[in-house]
Order: sequence, then C-alpha cells, then structure tokens
Amino acid sequence: MSLNWLMKICLMKVDANDSREECVAGREPVAGHTPASIVVAVVVLVAASGSFPVLAKEQKAIPNLVGTWIGENRIVSDKKGYKVWGQKTIEITEQQDRRFRGHFSYPEGTKHFFGVIYPDNTSFTWVSSDSKGYNHGRILDTDRISACYVESGEDATAGCAELMRQK
Repeated sequence: MSLNWLMKICLMKVDANDSREECVAGREPVAGHTPASIVVAVVVLVAASGSFPVLAKEQKAIPNLVGTWIGENRIVSDKKGYKVWGQKTIEITEQQDRRFRGHFSYPEGTKHFFGVIYPDNTSFTWVSSDSKGYNHGRILDTDRISACYVESGEDATAGCAELMRQK
C-alpha cells in the first residue's frame, strides 16, 4: 500500500522571528520544531498508517453454498459402533448473505435445516428444529465441503461426510 501523500509532513516552526510552515520529508531531522508538534505529527502518521490497511483490506465474497452436495457419511456411536451410511445427498436450496436453508433425505425421512457461514468464510453450522445435535462444517474448496454432525446424550453420535457439489 502506498502512503506517498503521508510521507511529507508539514510542521509549524516555532521561532520568535519566523512562524512559517516548514515541510519535512521522510526521516529528516526536525530541528527547530517543538516536541509537541513532533508528537502530533507522529501520532497522525501512526494513526493513519494503522487504519488504512484495515480500510484497504479487500473483503472476501461470501461463499455460495446453494446446490446439491453428495458424499459418504461415516459415523461412530455407542449403539451403532463404526458405520458407513453410504451416499448422503444434501440440498442447500436458498442463501441470503451468510444465512442458508436446505434439506437432506435419509431412510427415516427428510430433515429441513438452516444455518450460517461464519465471518471467516470457511466455517459454517446448521441446525434442524427436530434434531438434538449440530452440524459443523468447513468449506474446503468451491465445490467441496466437510460436514460433521455431533449429538450428545443417550443417542450420542459423531460423524462426518466430505461432500462434492454436483454440477
């Protein structure tokens, strides 16, 4: 980032016979200036250089998760042990900014869910109103995500699926 406009700092020279504005460039000595004017110049320089990187930093676009995602679901639980559920299909049907909705089907029926993408644009979570657990995920690539379900209690289970978006 360029701060060329900030490289030239103008300070008031305090002198009984001369009170004109004098400009000092870069790191040249600042003889004849009051300590207060030098401190003010340094504070302005530090404040400006510290705040502009934040303004200049490009905001990444929020990833679009809408689509059909397919992958294999692998779980572990006390009741079912280690199990591979085979193909899992998740449909994310709509998204507004970081918020999204969708559904997936499994042998017992269809679950509708809604979720959010976190500000890091990599992590997401979704929940279902008729479920006891949470699904935490990571965006691995434009068309690849990992979604992991965790549930505690009597039916405790944990499992993950790596899912690919179908085109």
